[in-house]
Amino acid sequence: MDTKQLAAFCAVVERSSFSQAADQLGVTQPAVSLQIRSLEQRVGQRLLDRSGRRVEPTEAGLRLYRGAQRLLALEQQLLADLGDEAEGELKGRLEIGASTGPGGSVLPVILGEFQRLHPLVHVALTVSDTHAIVEQIGRRELELGIVGVAGRHRGVTFEPFYRDEVVLAVPAGHERAGKTMTLEELKAEPLVLMQEGAAIRQIIDEELRELGVRLRDLNVKLELGLQESARAAVLGGLGATFISRIAIEGDLAAGTLGIARVEGLEPARDVQLARASGRAETRVAQEFVTFARERLA
Repeated sequence: MDTKQLAAFCAVVERSSFSQAADQLGVTQPAVSLQIRSLEQRVGQRLLDRSGRRVEPTEAGLRLYRGAQRLLALEQQLLADLGDEAEGELKGRLEIGASTGPGGSVLPVILGEFQRLHPLVHVALTVSDTHAIVEQIGRRELELGIVGVAGRHRGVTFEPFYRDEVVLAVPAGHERAGKTMTLEELKAEPLVLMQEGAAIRQIIDEELRELGVRLRDLNVKLELGLQESARAAVLGGLGATFISRIAIEGDLAAGTLGIARVEGLEPARDVQLARASGRAETRVAQEFVTFARERLA
């Protein structure tokens, strides 16, 4: 079976679009259409439903998609094994993406240490929101992604990468720093929230709902897009914020921020490692994952 036809088919399924698949593959849309028609003639079944606004795989198409992913991954692995990539000094390019939390705190340091250890490796980090990173993984524009929550994407798999404690950061000298406040006291506390869709905000919302409290019940003064923005607001004395503990370790050590506990709340999350389904990992990616897991253990 022609692997170019299978690659074109997988790209259409993952993008739900012939034109976007063509952009991804660097070919024309008619070329992709021709590959799909030839593949459908080869298997004797219709593989894609083109009747709606989005192109969707048929039942036969879904079965072929799963098998094609494995076949394409095997092809990549064979090519890697035949080359010199699998031995000798580690070299190559690591295309990795991260949501704003891990991308603004944990990953830059770990990537820097990894690159220093392997000077022939070029690292490129893309930081965006979780949805955008997952989409780029699905389109195979990025090899790895580190995101705050596991998403739902046909072409992406997720697995826990490291455990992240979420804390209520307060300005230095706050009367509740190092102490515990009640839910009623939290409701009165001026708060800085991250934007809607942020993984930490979602976690806090779910924890509060279990206690019968909604975010709208809190005294929210600011809603800011990035974790770093929320941290800066707290450092400026504008309120408290729920944030990754890892992101403020330096501030805690310097005494510029404190942590207040909230009765009934023990929020934490498993930061996720995202990969394209069926994609054979490069040696660089494998080595980085091993290195990062050991560093974060």
